[in-house]
Amino acid sequence: MIHNIAGAFEKEFGSRAIAIARTVAQLEEVQTSVGTEKGFEVIQPIAERIRLATDVDYIVIFDMKGVRYSHPSESKIGTVNEEIKNNEAYSQHEYISKAIGVQGFSIRAFVPIMNPEATKQVGVITVGIITPKWKSLVEEYQSDIFIALFWGLCIGLVGSIFIANHIKRQTLNLEPSEIARIVEERSAMMQAMDVGILATDGHGNITYANHLARKYAHFFDKKGTLKEVFKDTWLAEEQSEKQEGYRPLSLFNQMYLVRIFPLKIREKNAGSLIVITDRKEAHTLAEELTGVKTLVDTLRAQHHEFLNRLHSIAGLIQLNRNEEAVSLILDEITDEESVFQKIKDKIHDYSIQGLLIGKFSRAKELGVELTLSDDSYLFDYVTGFSSGDLITIIGNLLDNAMEACLSKEEKFVDILIQGDKHYLYIEVQDNGVGIPEPVERIFDYGFTTKNKDGHGIGLALVKQIVDSNHGKIKVFSEPGVGTTIIVKVGGNVS
Repeated sequence: MIHNIAGAFEKEFGSRAIAIARTVAQLEEVQTSVGTEKGFEVIQPIAERIRLATDVDYIVIFDMKGVRYSHPSESKIGTVNEEIKNNEAYSQHEYISKAIGVQGFSIRAFVPIMNPEATKQVGVITVGIITPKWKSLVEEYQSDIFIALFWGLCIGLVGSIFIANHIKRQTLNLEPSEIARIVEERSAMMQAMDVGILATDGHGNITYANHLARKYAHFFDKKGTLKEVFKDTWLAEEQSEKQEGYRPLSLFNQMYLVRIFPLKIREKNAGSLIVITDRKEAHTLAEELTGVKTLVDTLRAQHHEFLNRLHSIAGLIQLNRNEEAVSLILDEITDEESVFQKIKDKIHDYSIQGLLIGKFSRAKELGVELTLSDDSYLFDYVTGFSSGDLITIIGNLLDNAMEACLSKEEKFVDILIQGDKHYLYIEVQDNGVGIPEPVERIFDYGFTTKNKDGHGIGLALVKQIVDSNHGKIKVFSEPGVGTTIIVKVGGNVS
């Protein structure tokens, strides 16, 4: 601030000095007396009178030889200043300069003096003002400085509060540490997802991509656009409308499913969120969720079992052992008919009948003796249930029970089903390897005891369906002896 005040003073002093110098240079007495023998007798009184009246520090007038005709110190009148002869003012130029002299720092104005006809330069006038020192400036303008500082502080304080509030609003009233934590958490969540995630701005620039999205698209640069990364595909086109369902996308000889969700901020288009799913993963998961996998396994087991029987019958016929072939056919028909009739009598739902028939075939293929309890009945679905829910529950319970028996020589699985509109009771018992403690973890997503690859969602889905219908699941298991799982929904579930 002091520097600014000093600069303002210097500018003002320079303007004053050159104005005074121009005025004196225009005086006819000065113009006619400069260069004459007694000229100082006329010029000195005029210069001193003007100096005192204008409060400048010195007015010095020179002729063309550098001889002084006026000076605050009369002893220097008539002396020659050799340095002044090289001054630009002797070339009819006026200017302002700064200099450091005996009395301190000064502002000087140089103006040429012309003859009355303005045809010839006869001398030079210099007017000087010694600038005050910092201390004197501060002392002289102390009150003004304090007032300026006070108001500057107030304005700065109000401005900083306004800016801080504005920034707070822009950052949703979050502190920088909170913003950093949210960004880190968002990145961690996106990276943990088992689908590819891409985010774009309103111009198609990719602003975020998790590791799976980069892997699927072979996109390893920090920046890129949809047109560059997905060139020659439909995804390279601008996406601004919501896409209903998934759309197939081929990338590097792999098939993916893509869904696009437009992003809106204050009703304005802010870009898109693009979800990329591996088609194989999606297909496998869909089979698990809908129970299709259970039905497919059932049909495959039936197909395999029927092929074995046909091969046996065909072999007996080729060996001309027709009676034994007929006997085998009758035995198979009798066994199958007995099982089919029992299922048909006890279970009044075609989808569950088909499921159980398939599971009996699968059990026979695995060497497991599967039994449907004589006390079983299923007249209707309990309120809130569907055939898909029952397929998921029964299919997963039987699959896990048969899987648990495979290491035993004698393999037994019993199932009891009782249900109507108000009540559902399912009990599956096996003599398998049992479940190690804690048994409740078999219902956790991702938990599996199978050696082959599995999602570990079968029993988790069972529990989710039962819990959503306010039912109960009980597990009784003894390692090496077997496991019993009971599902109750409706009625007295306790």
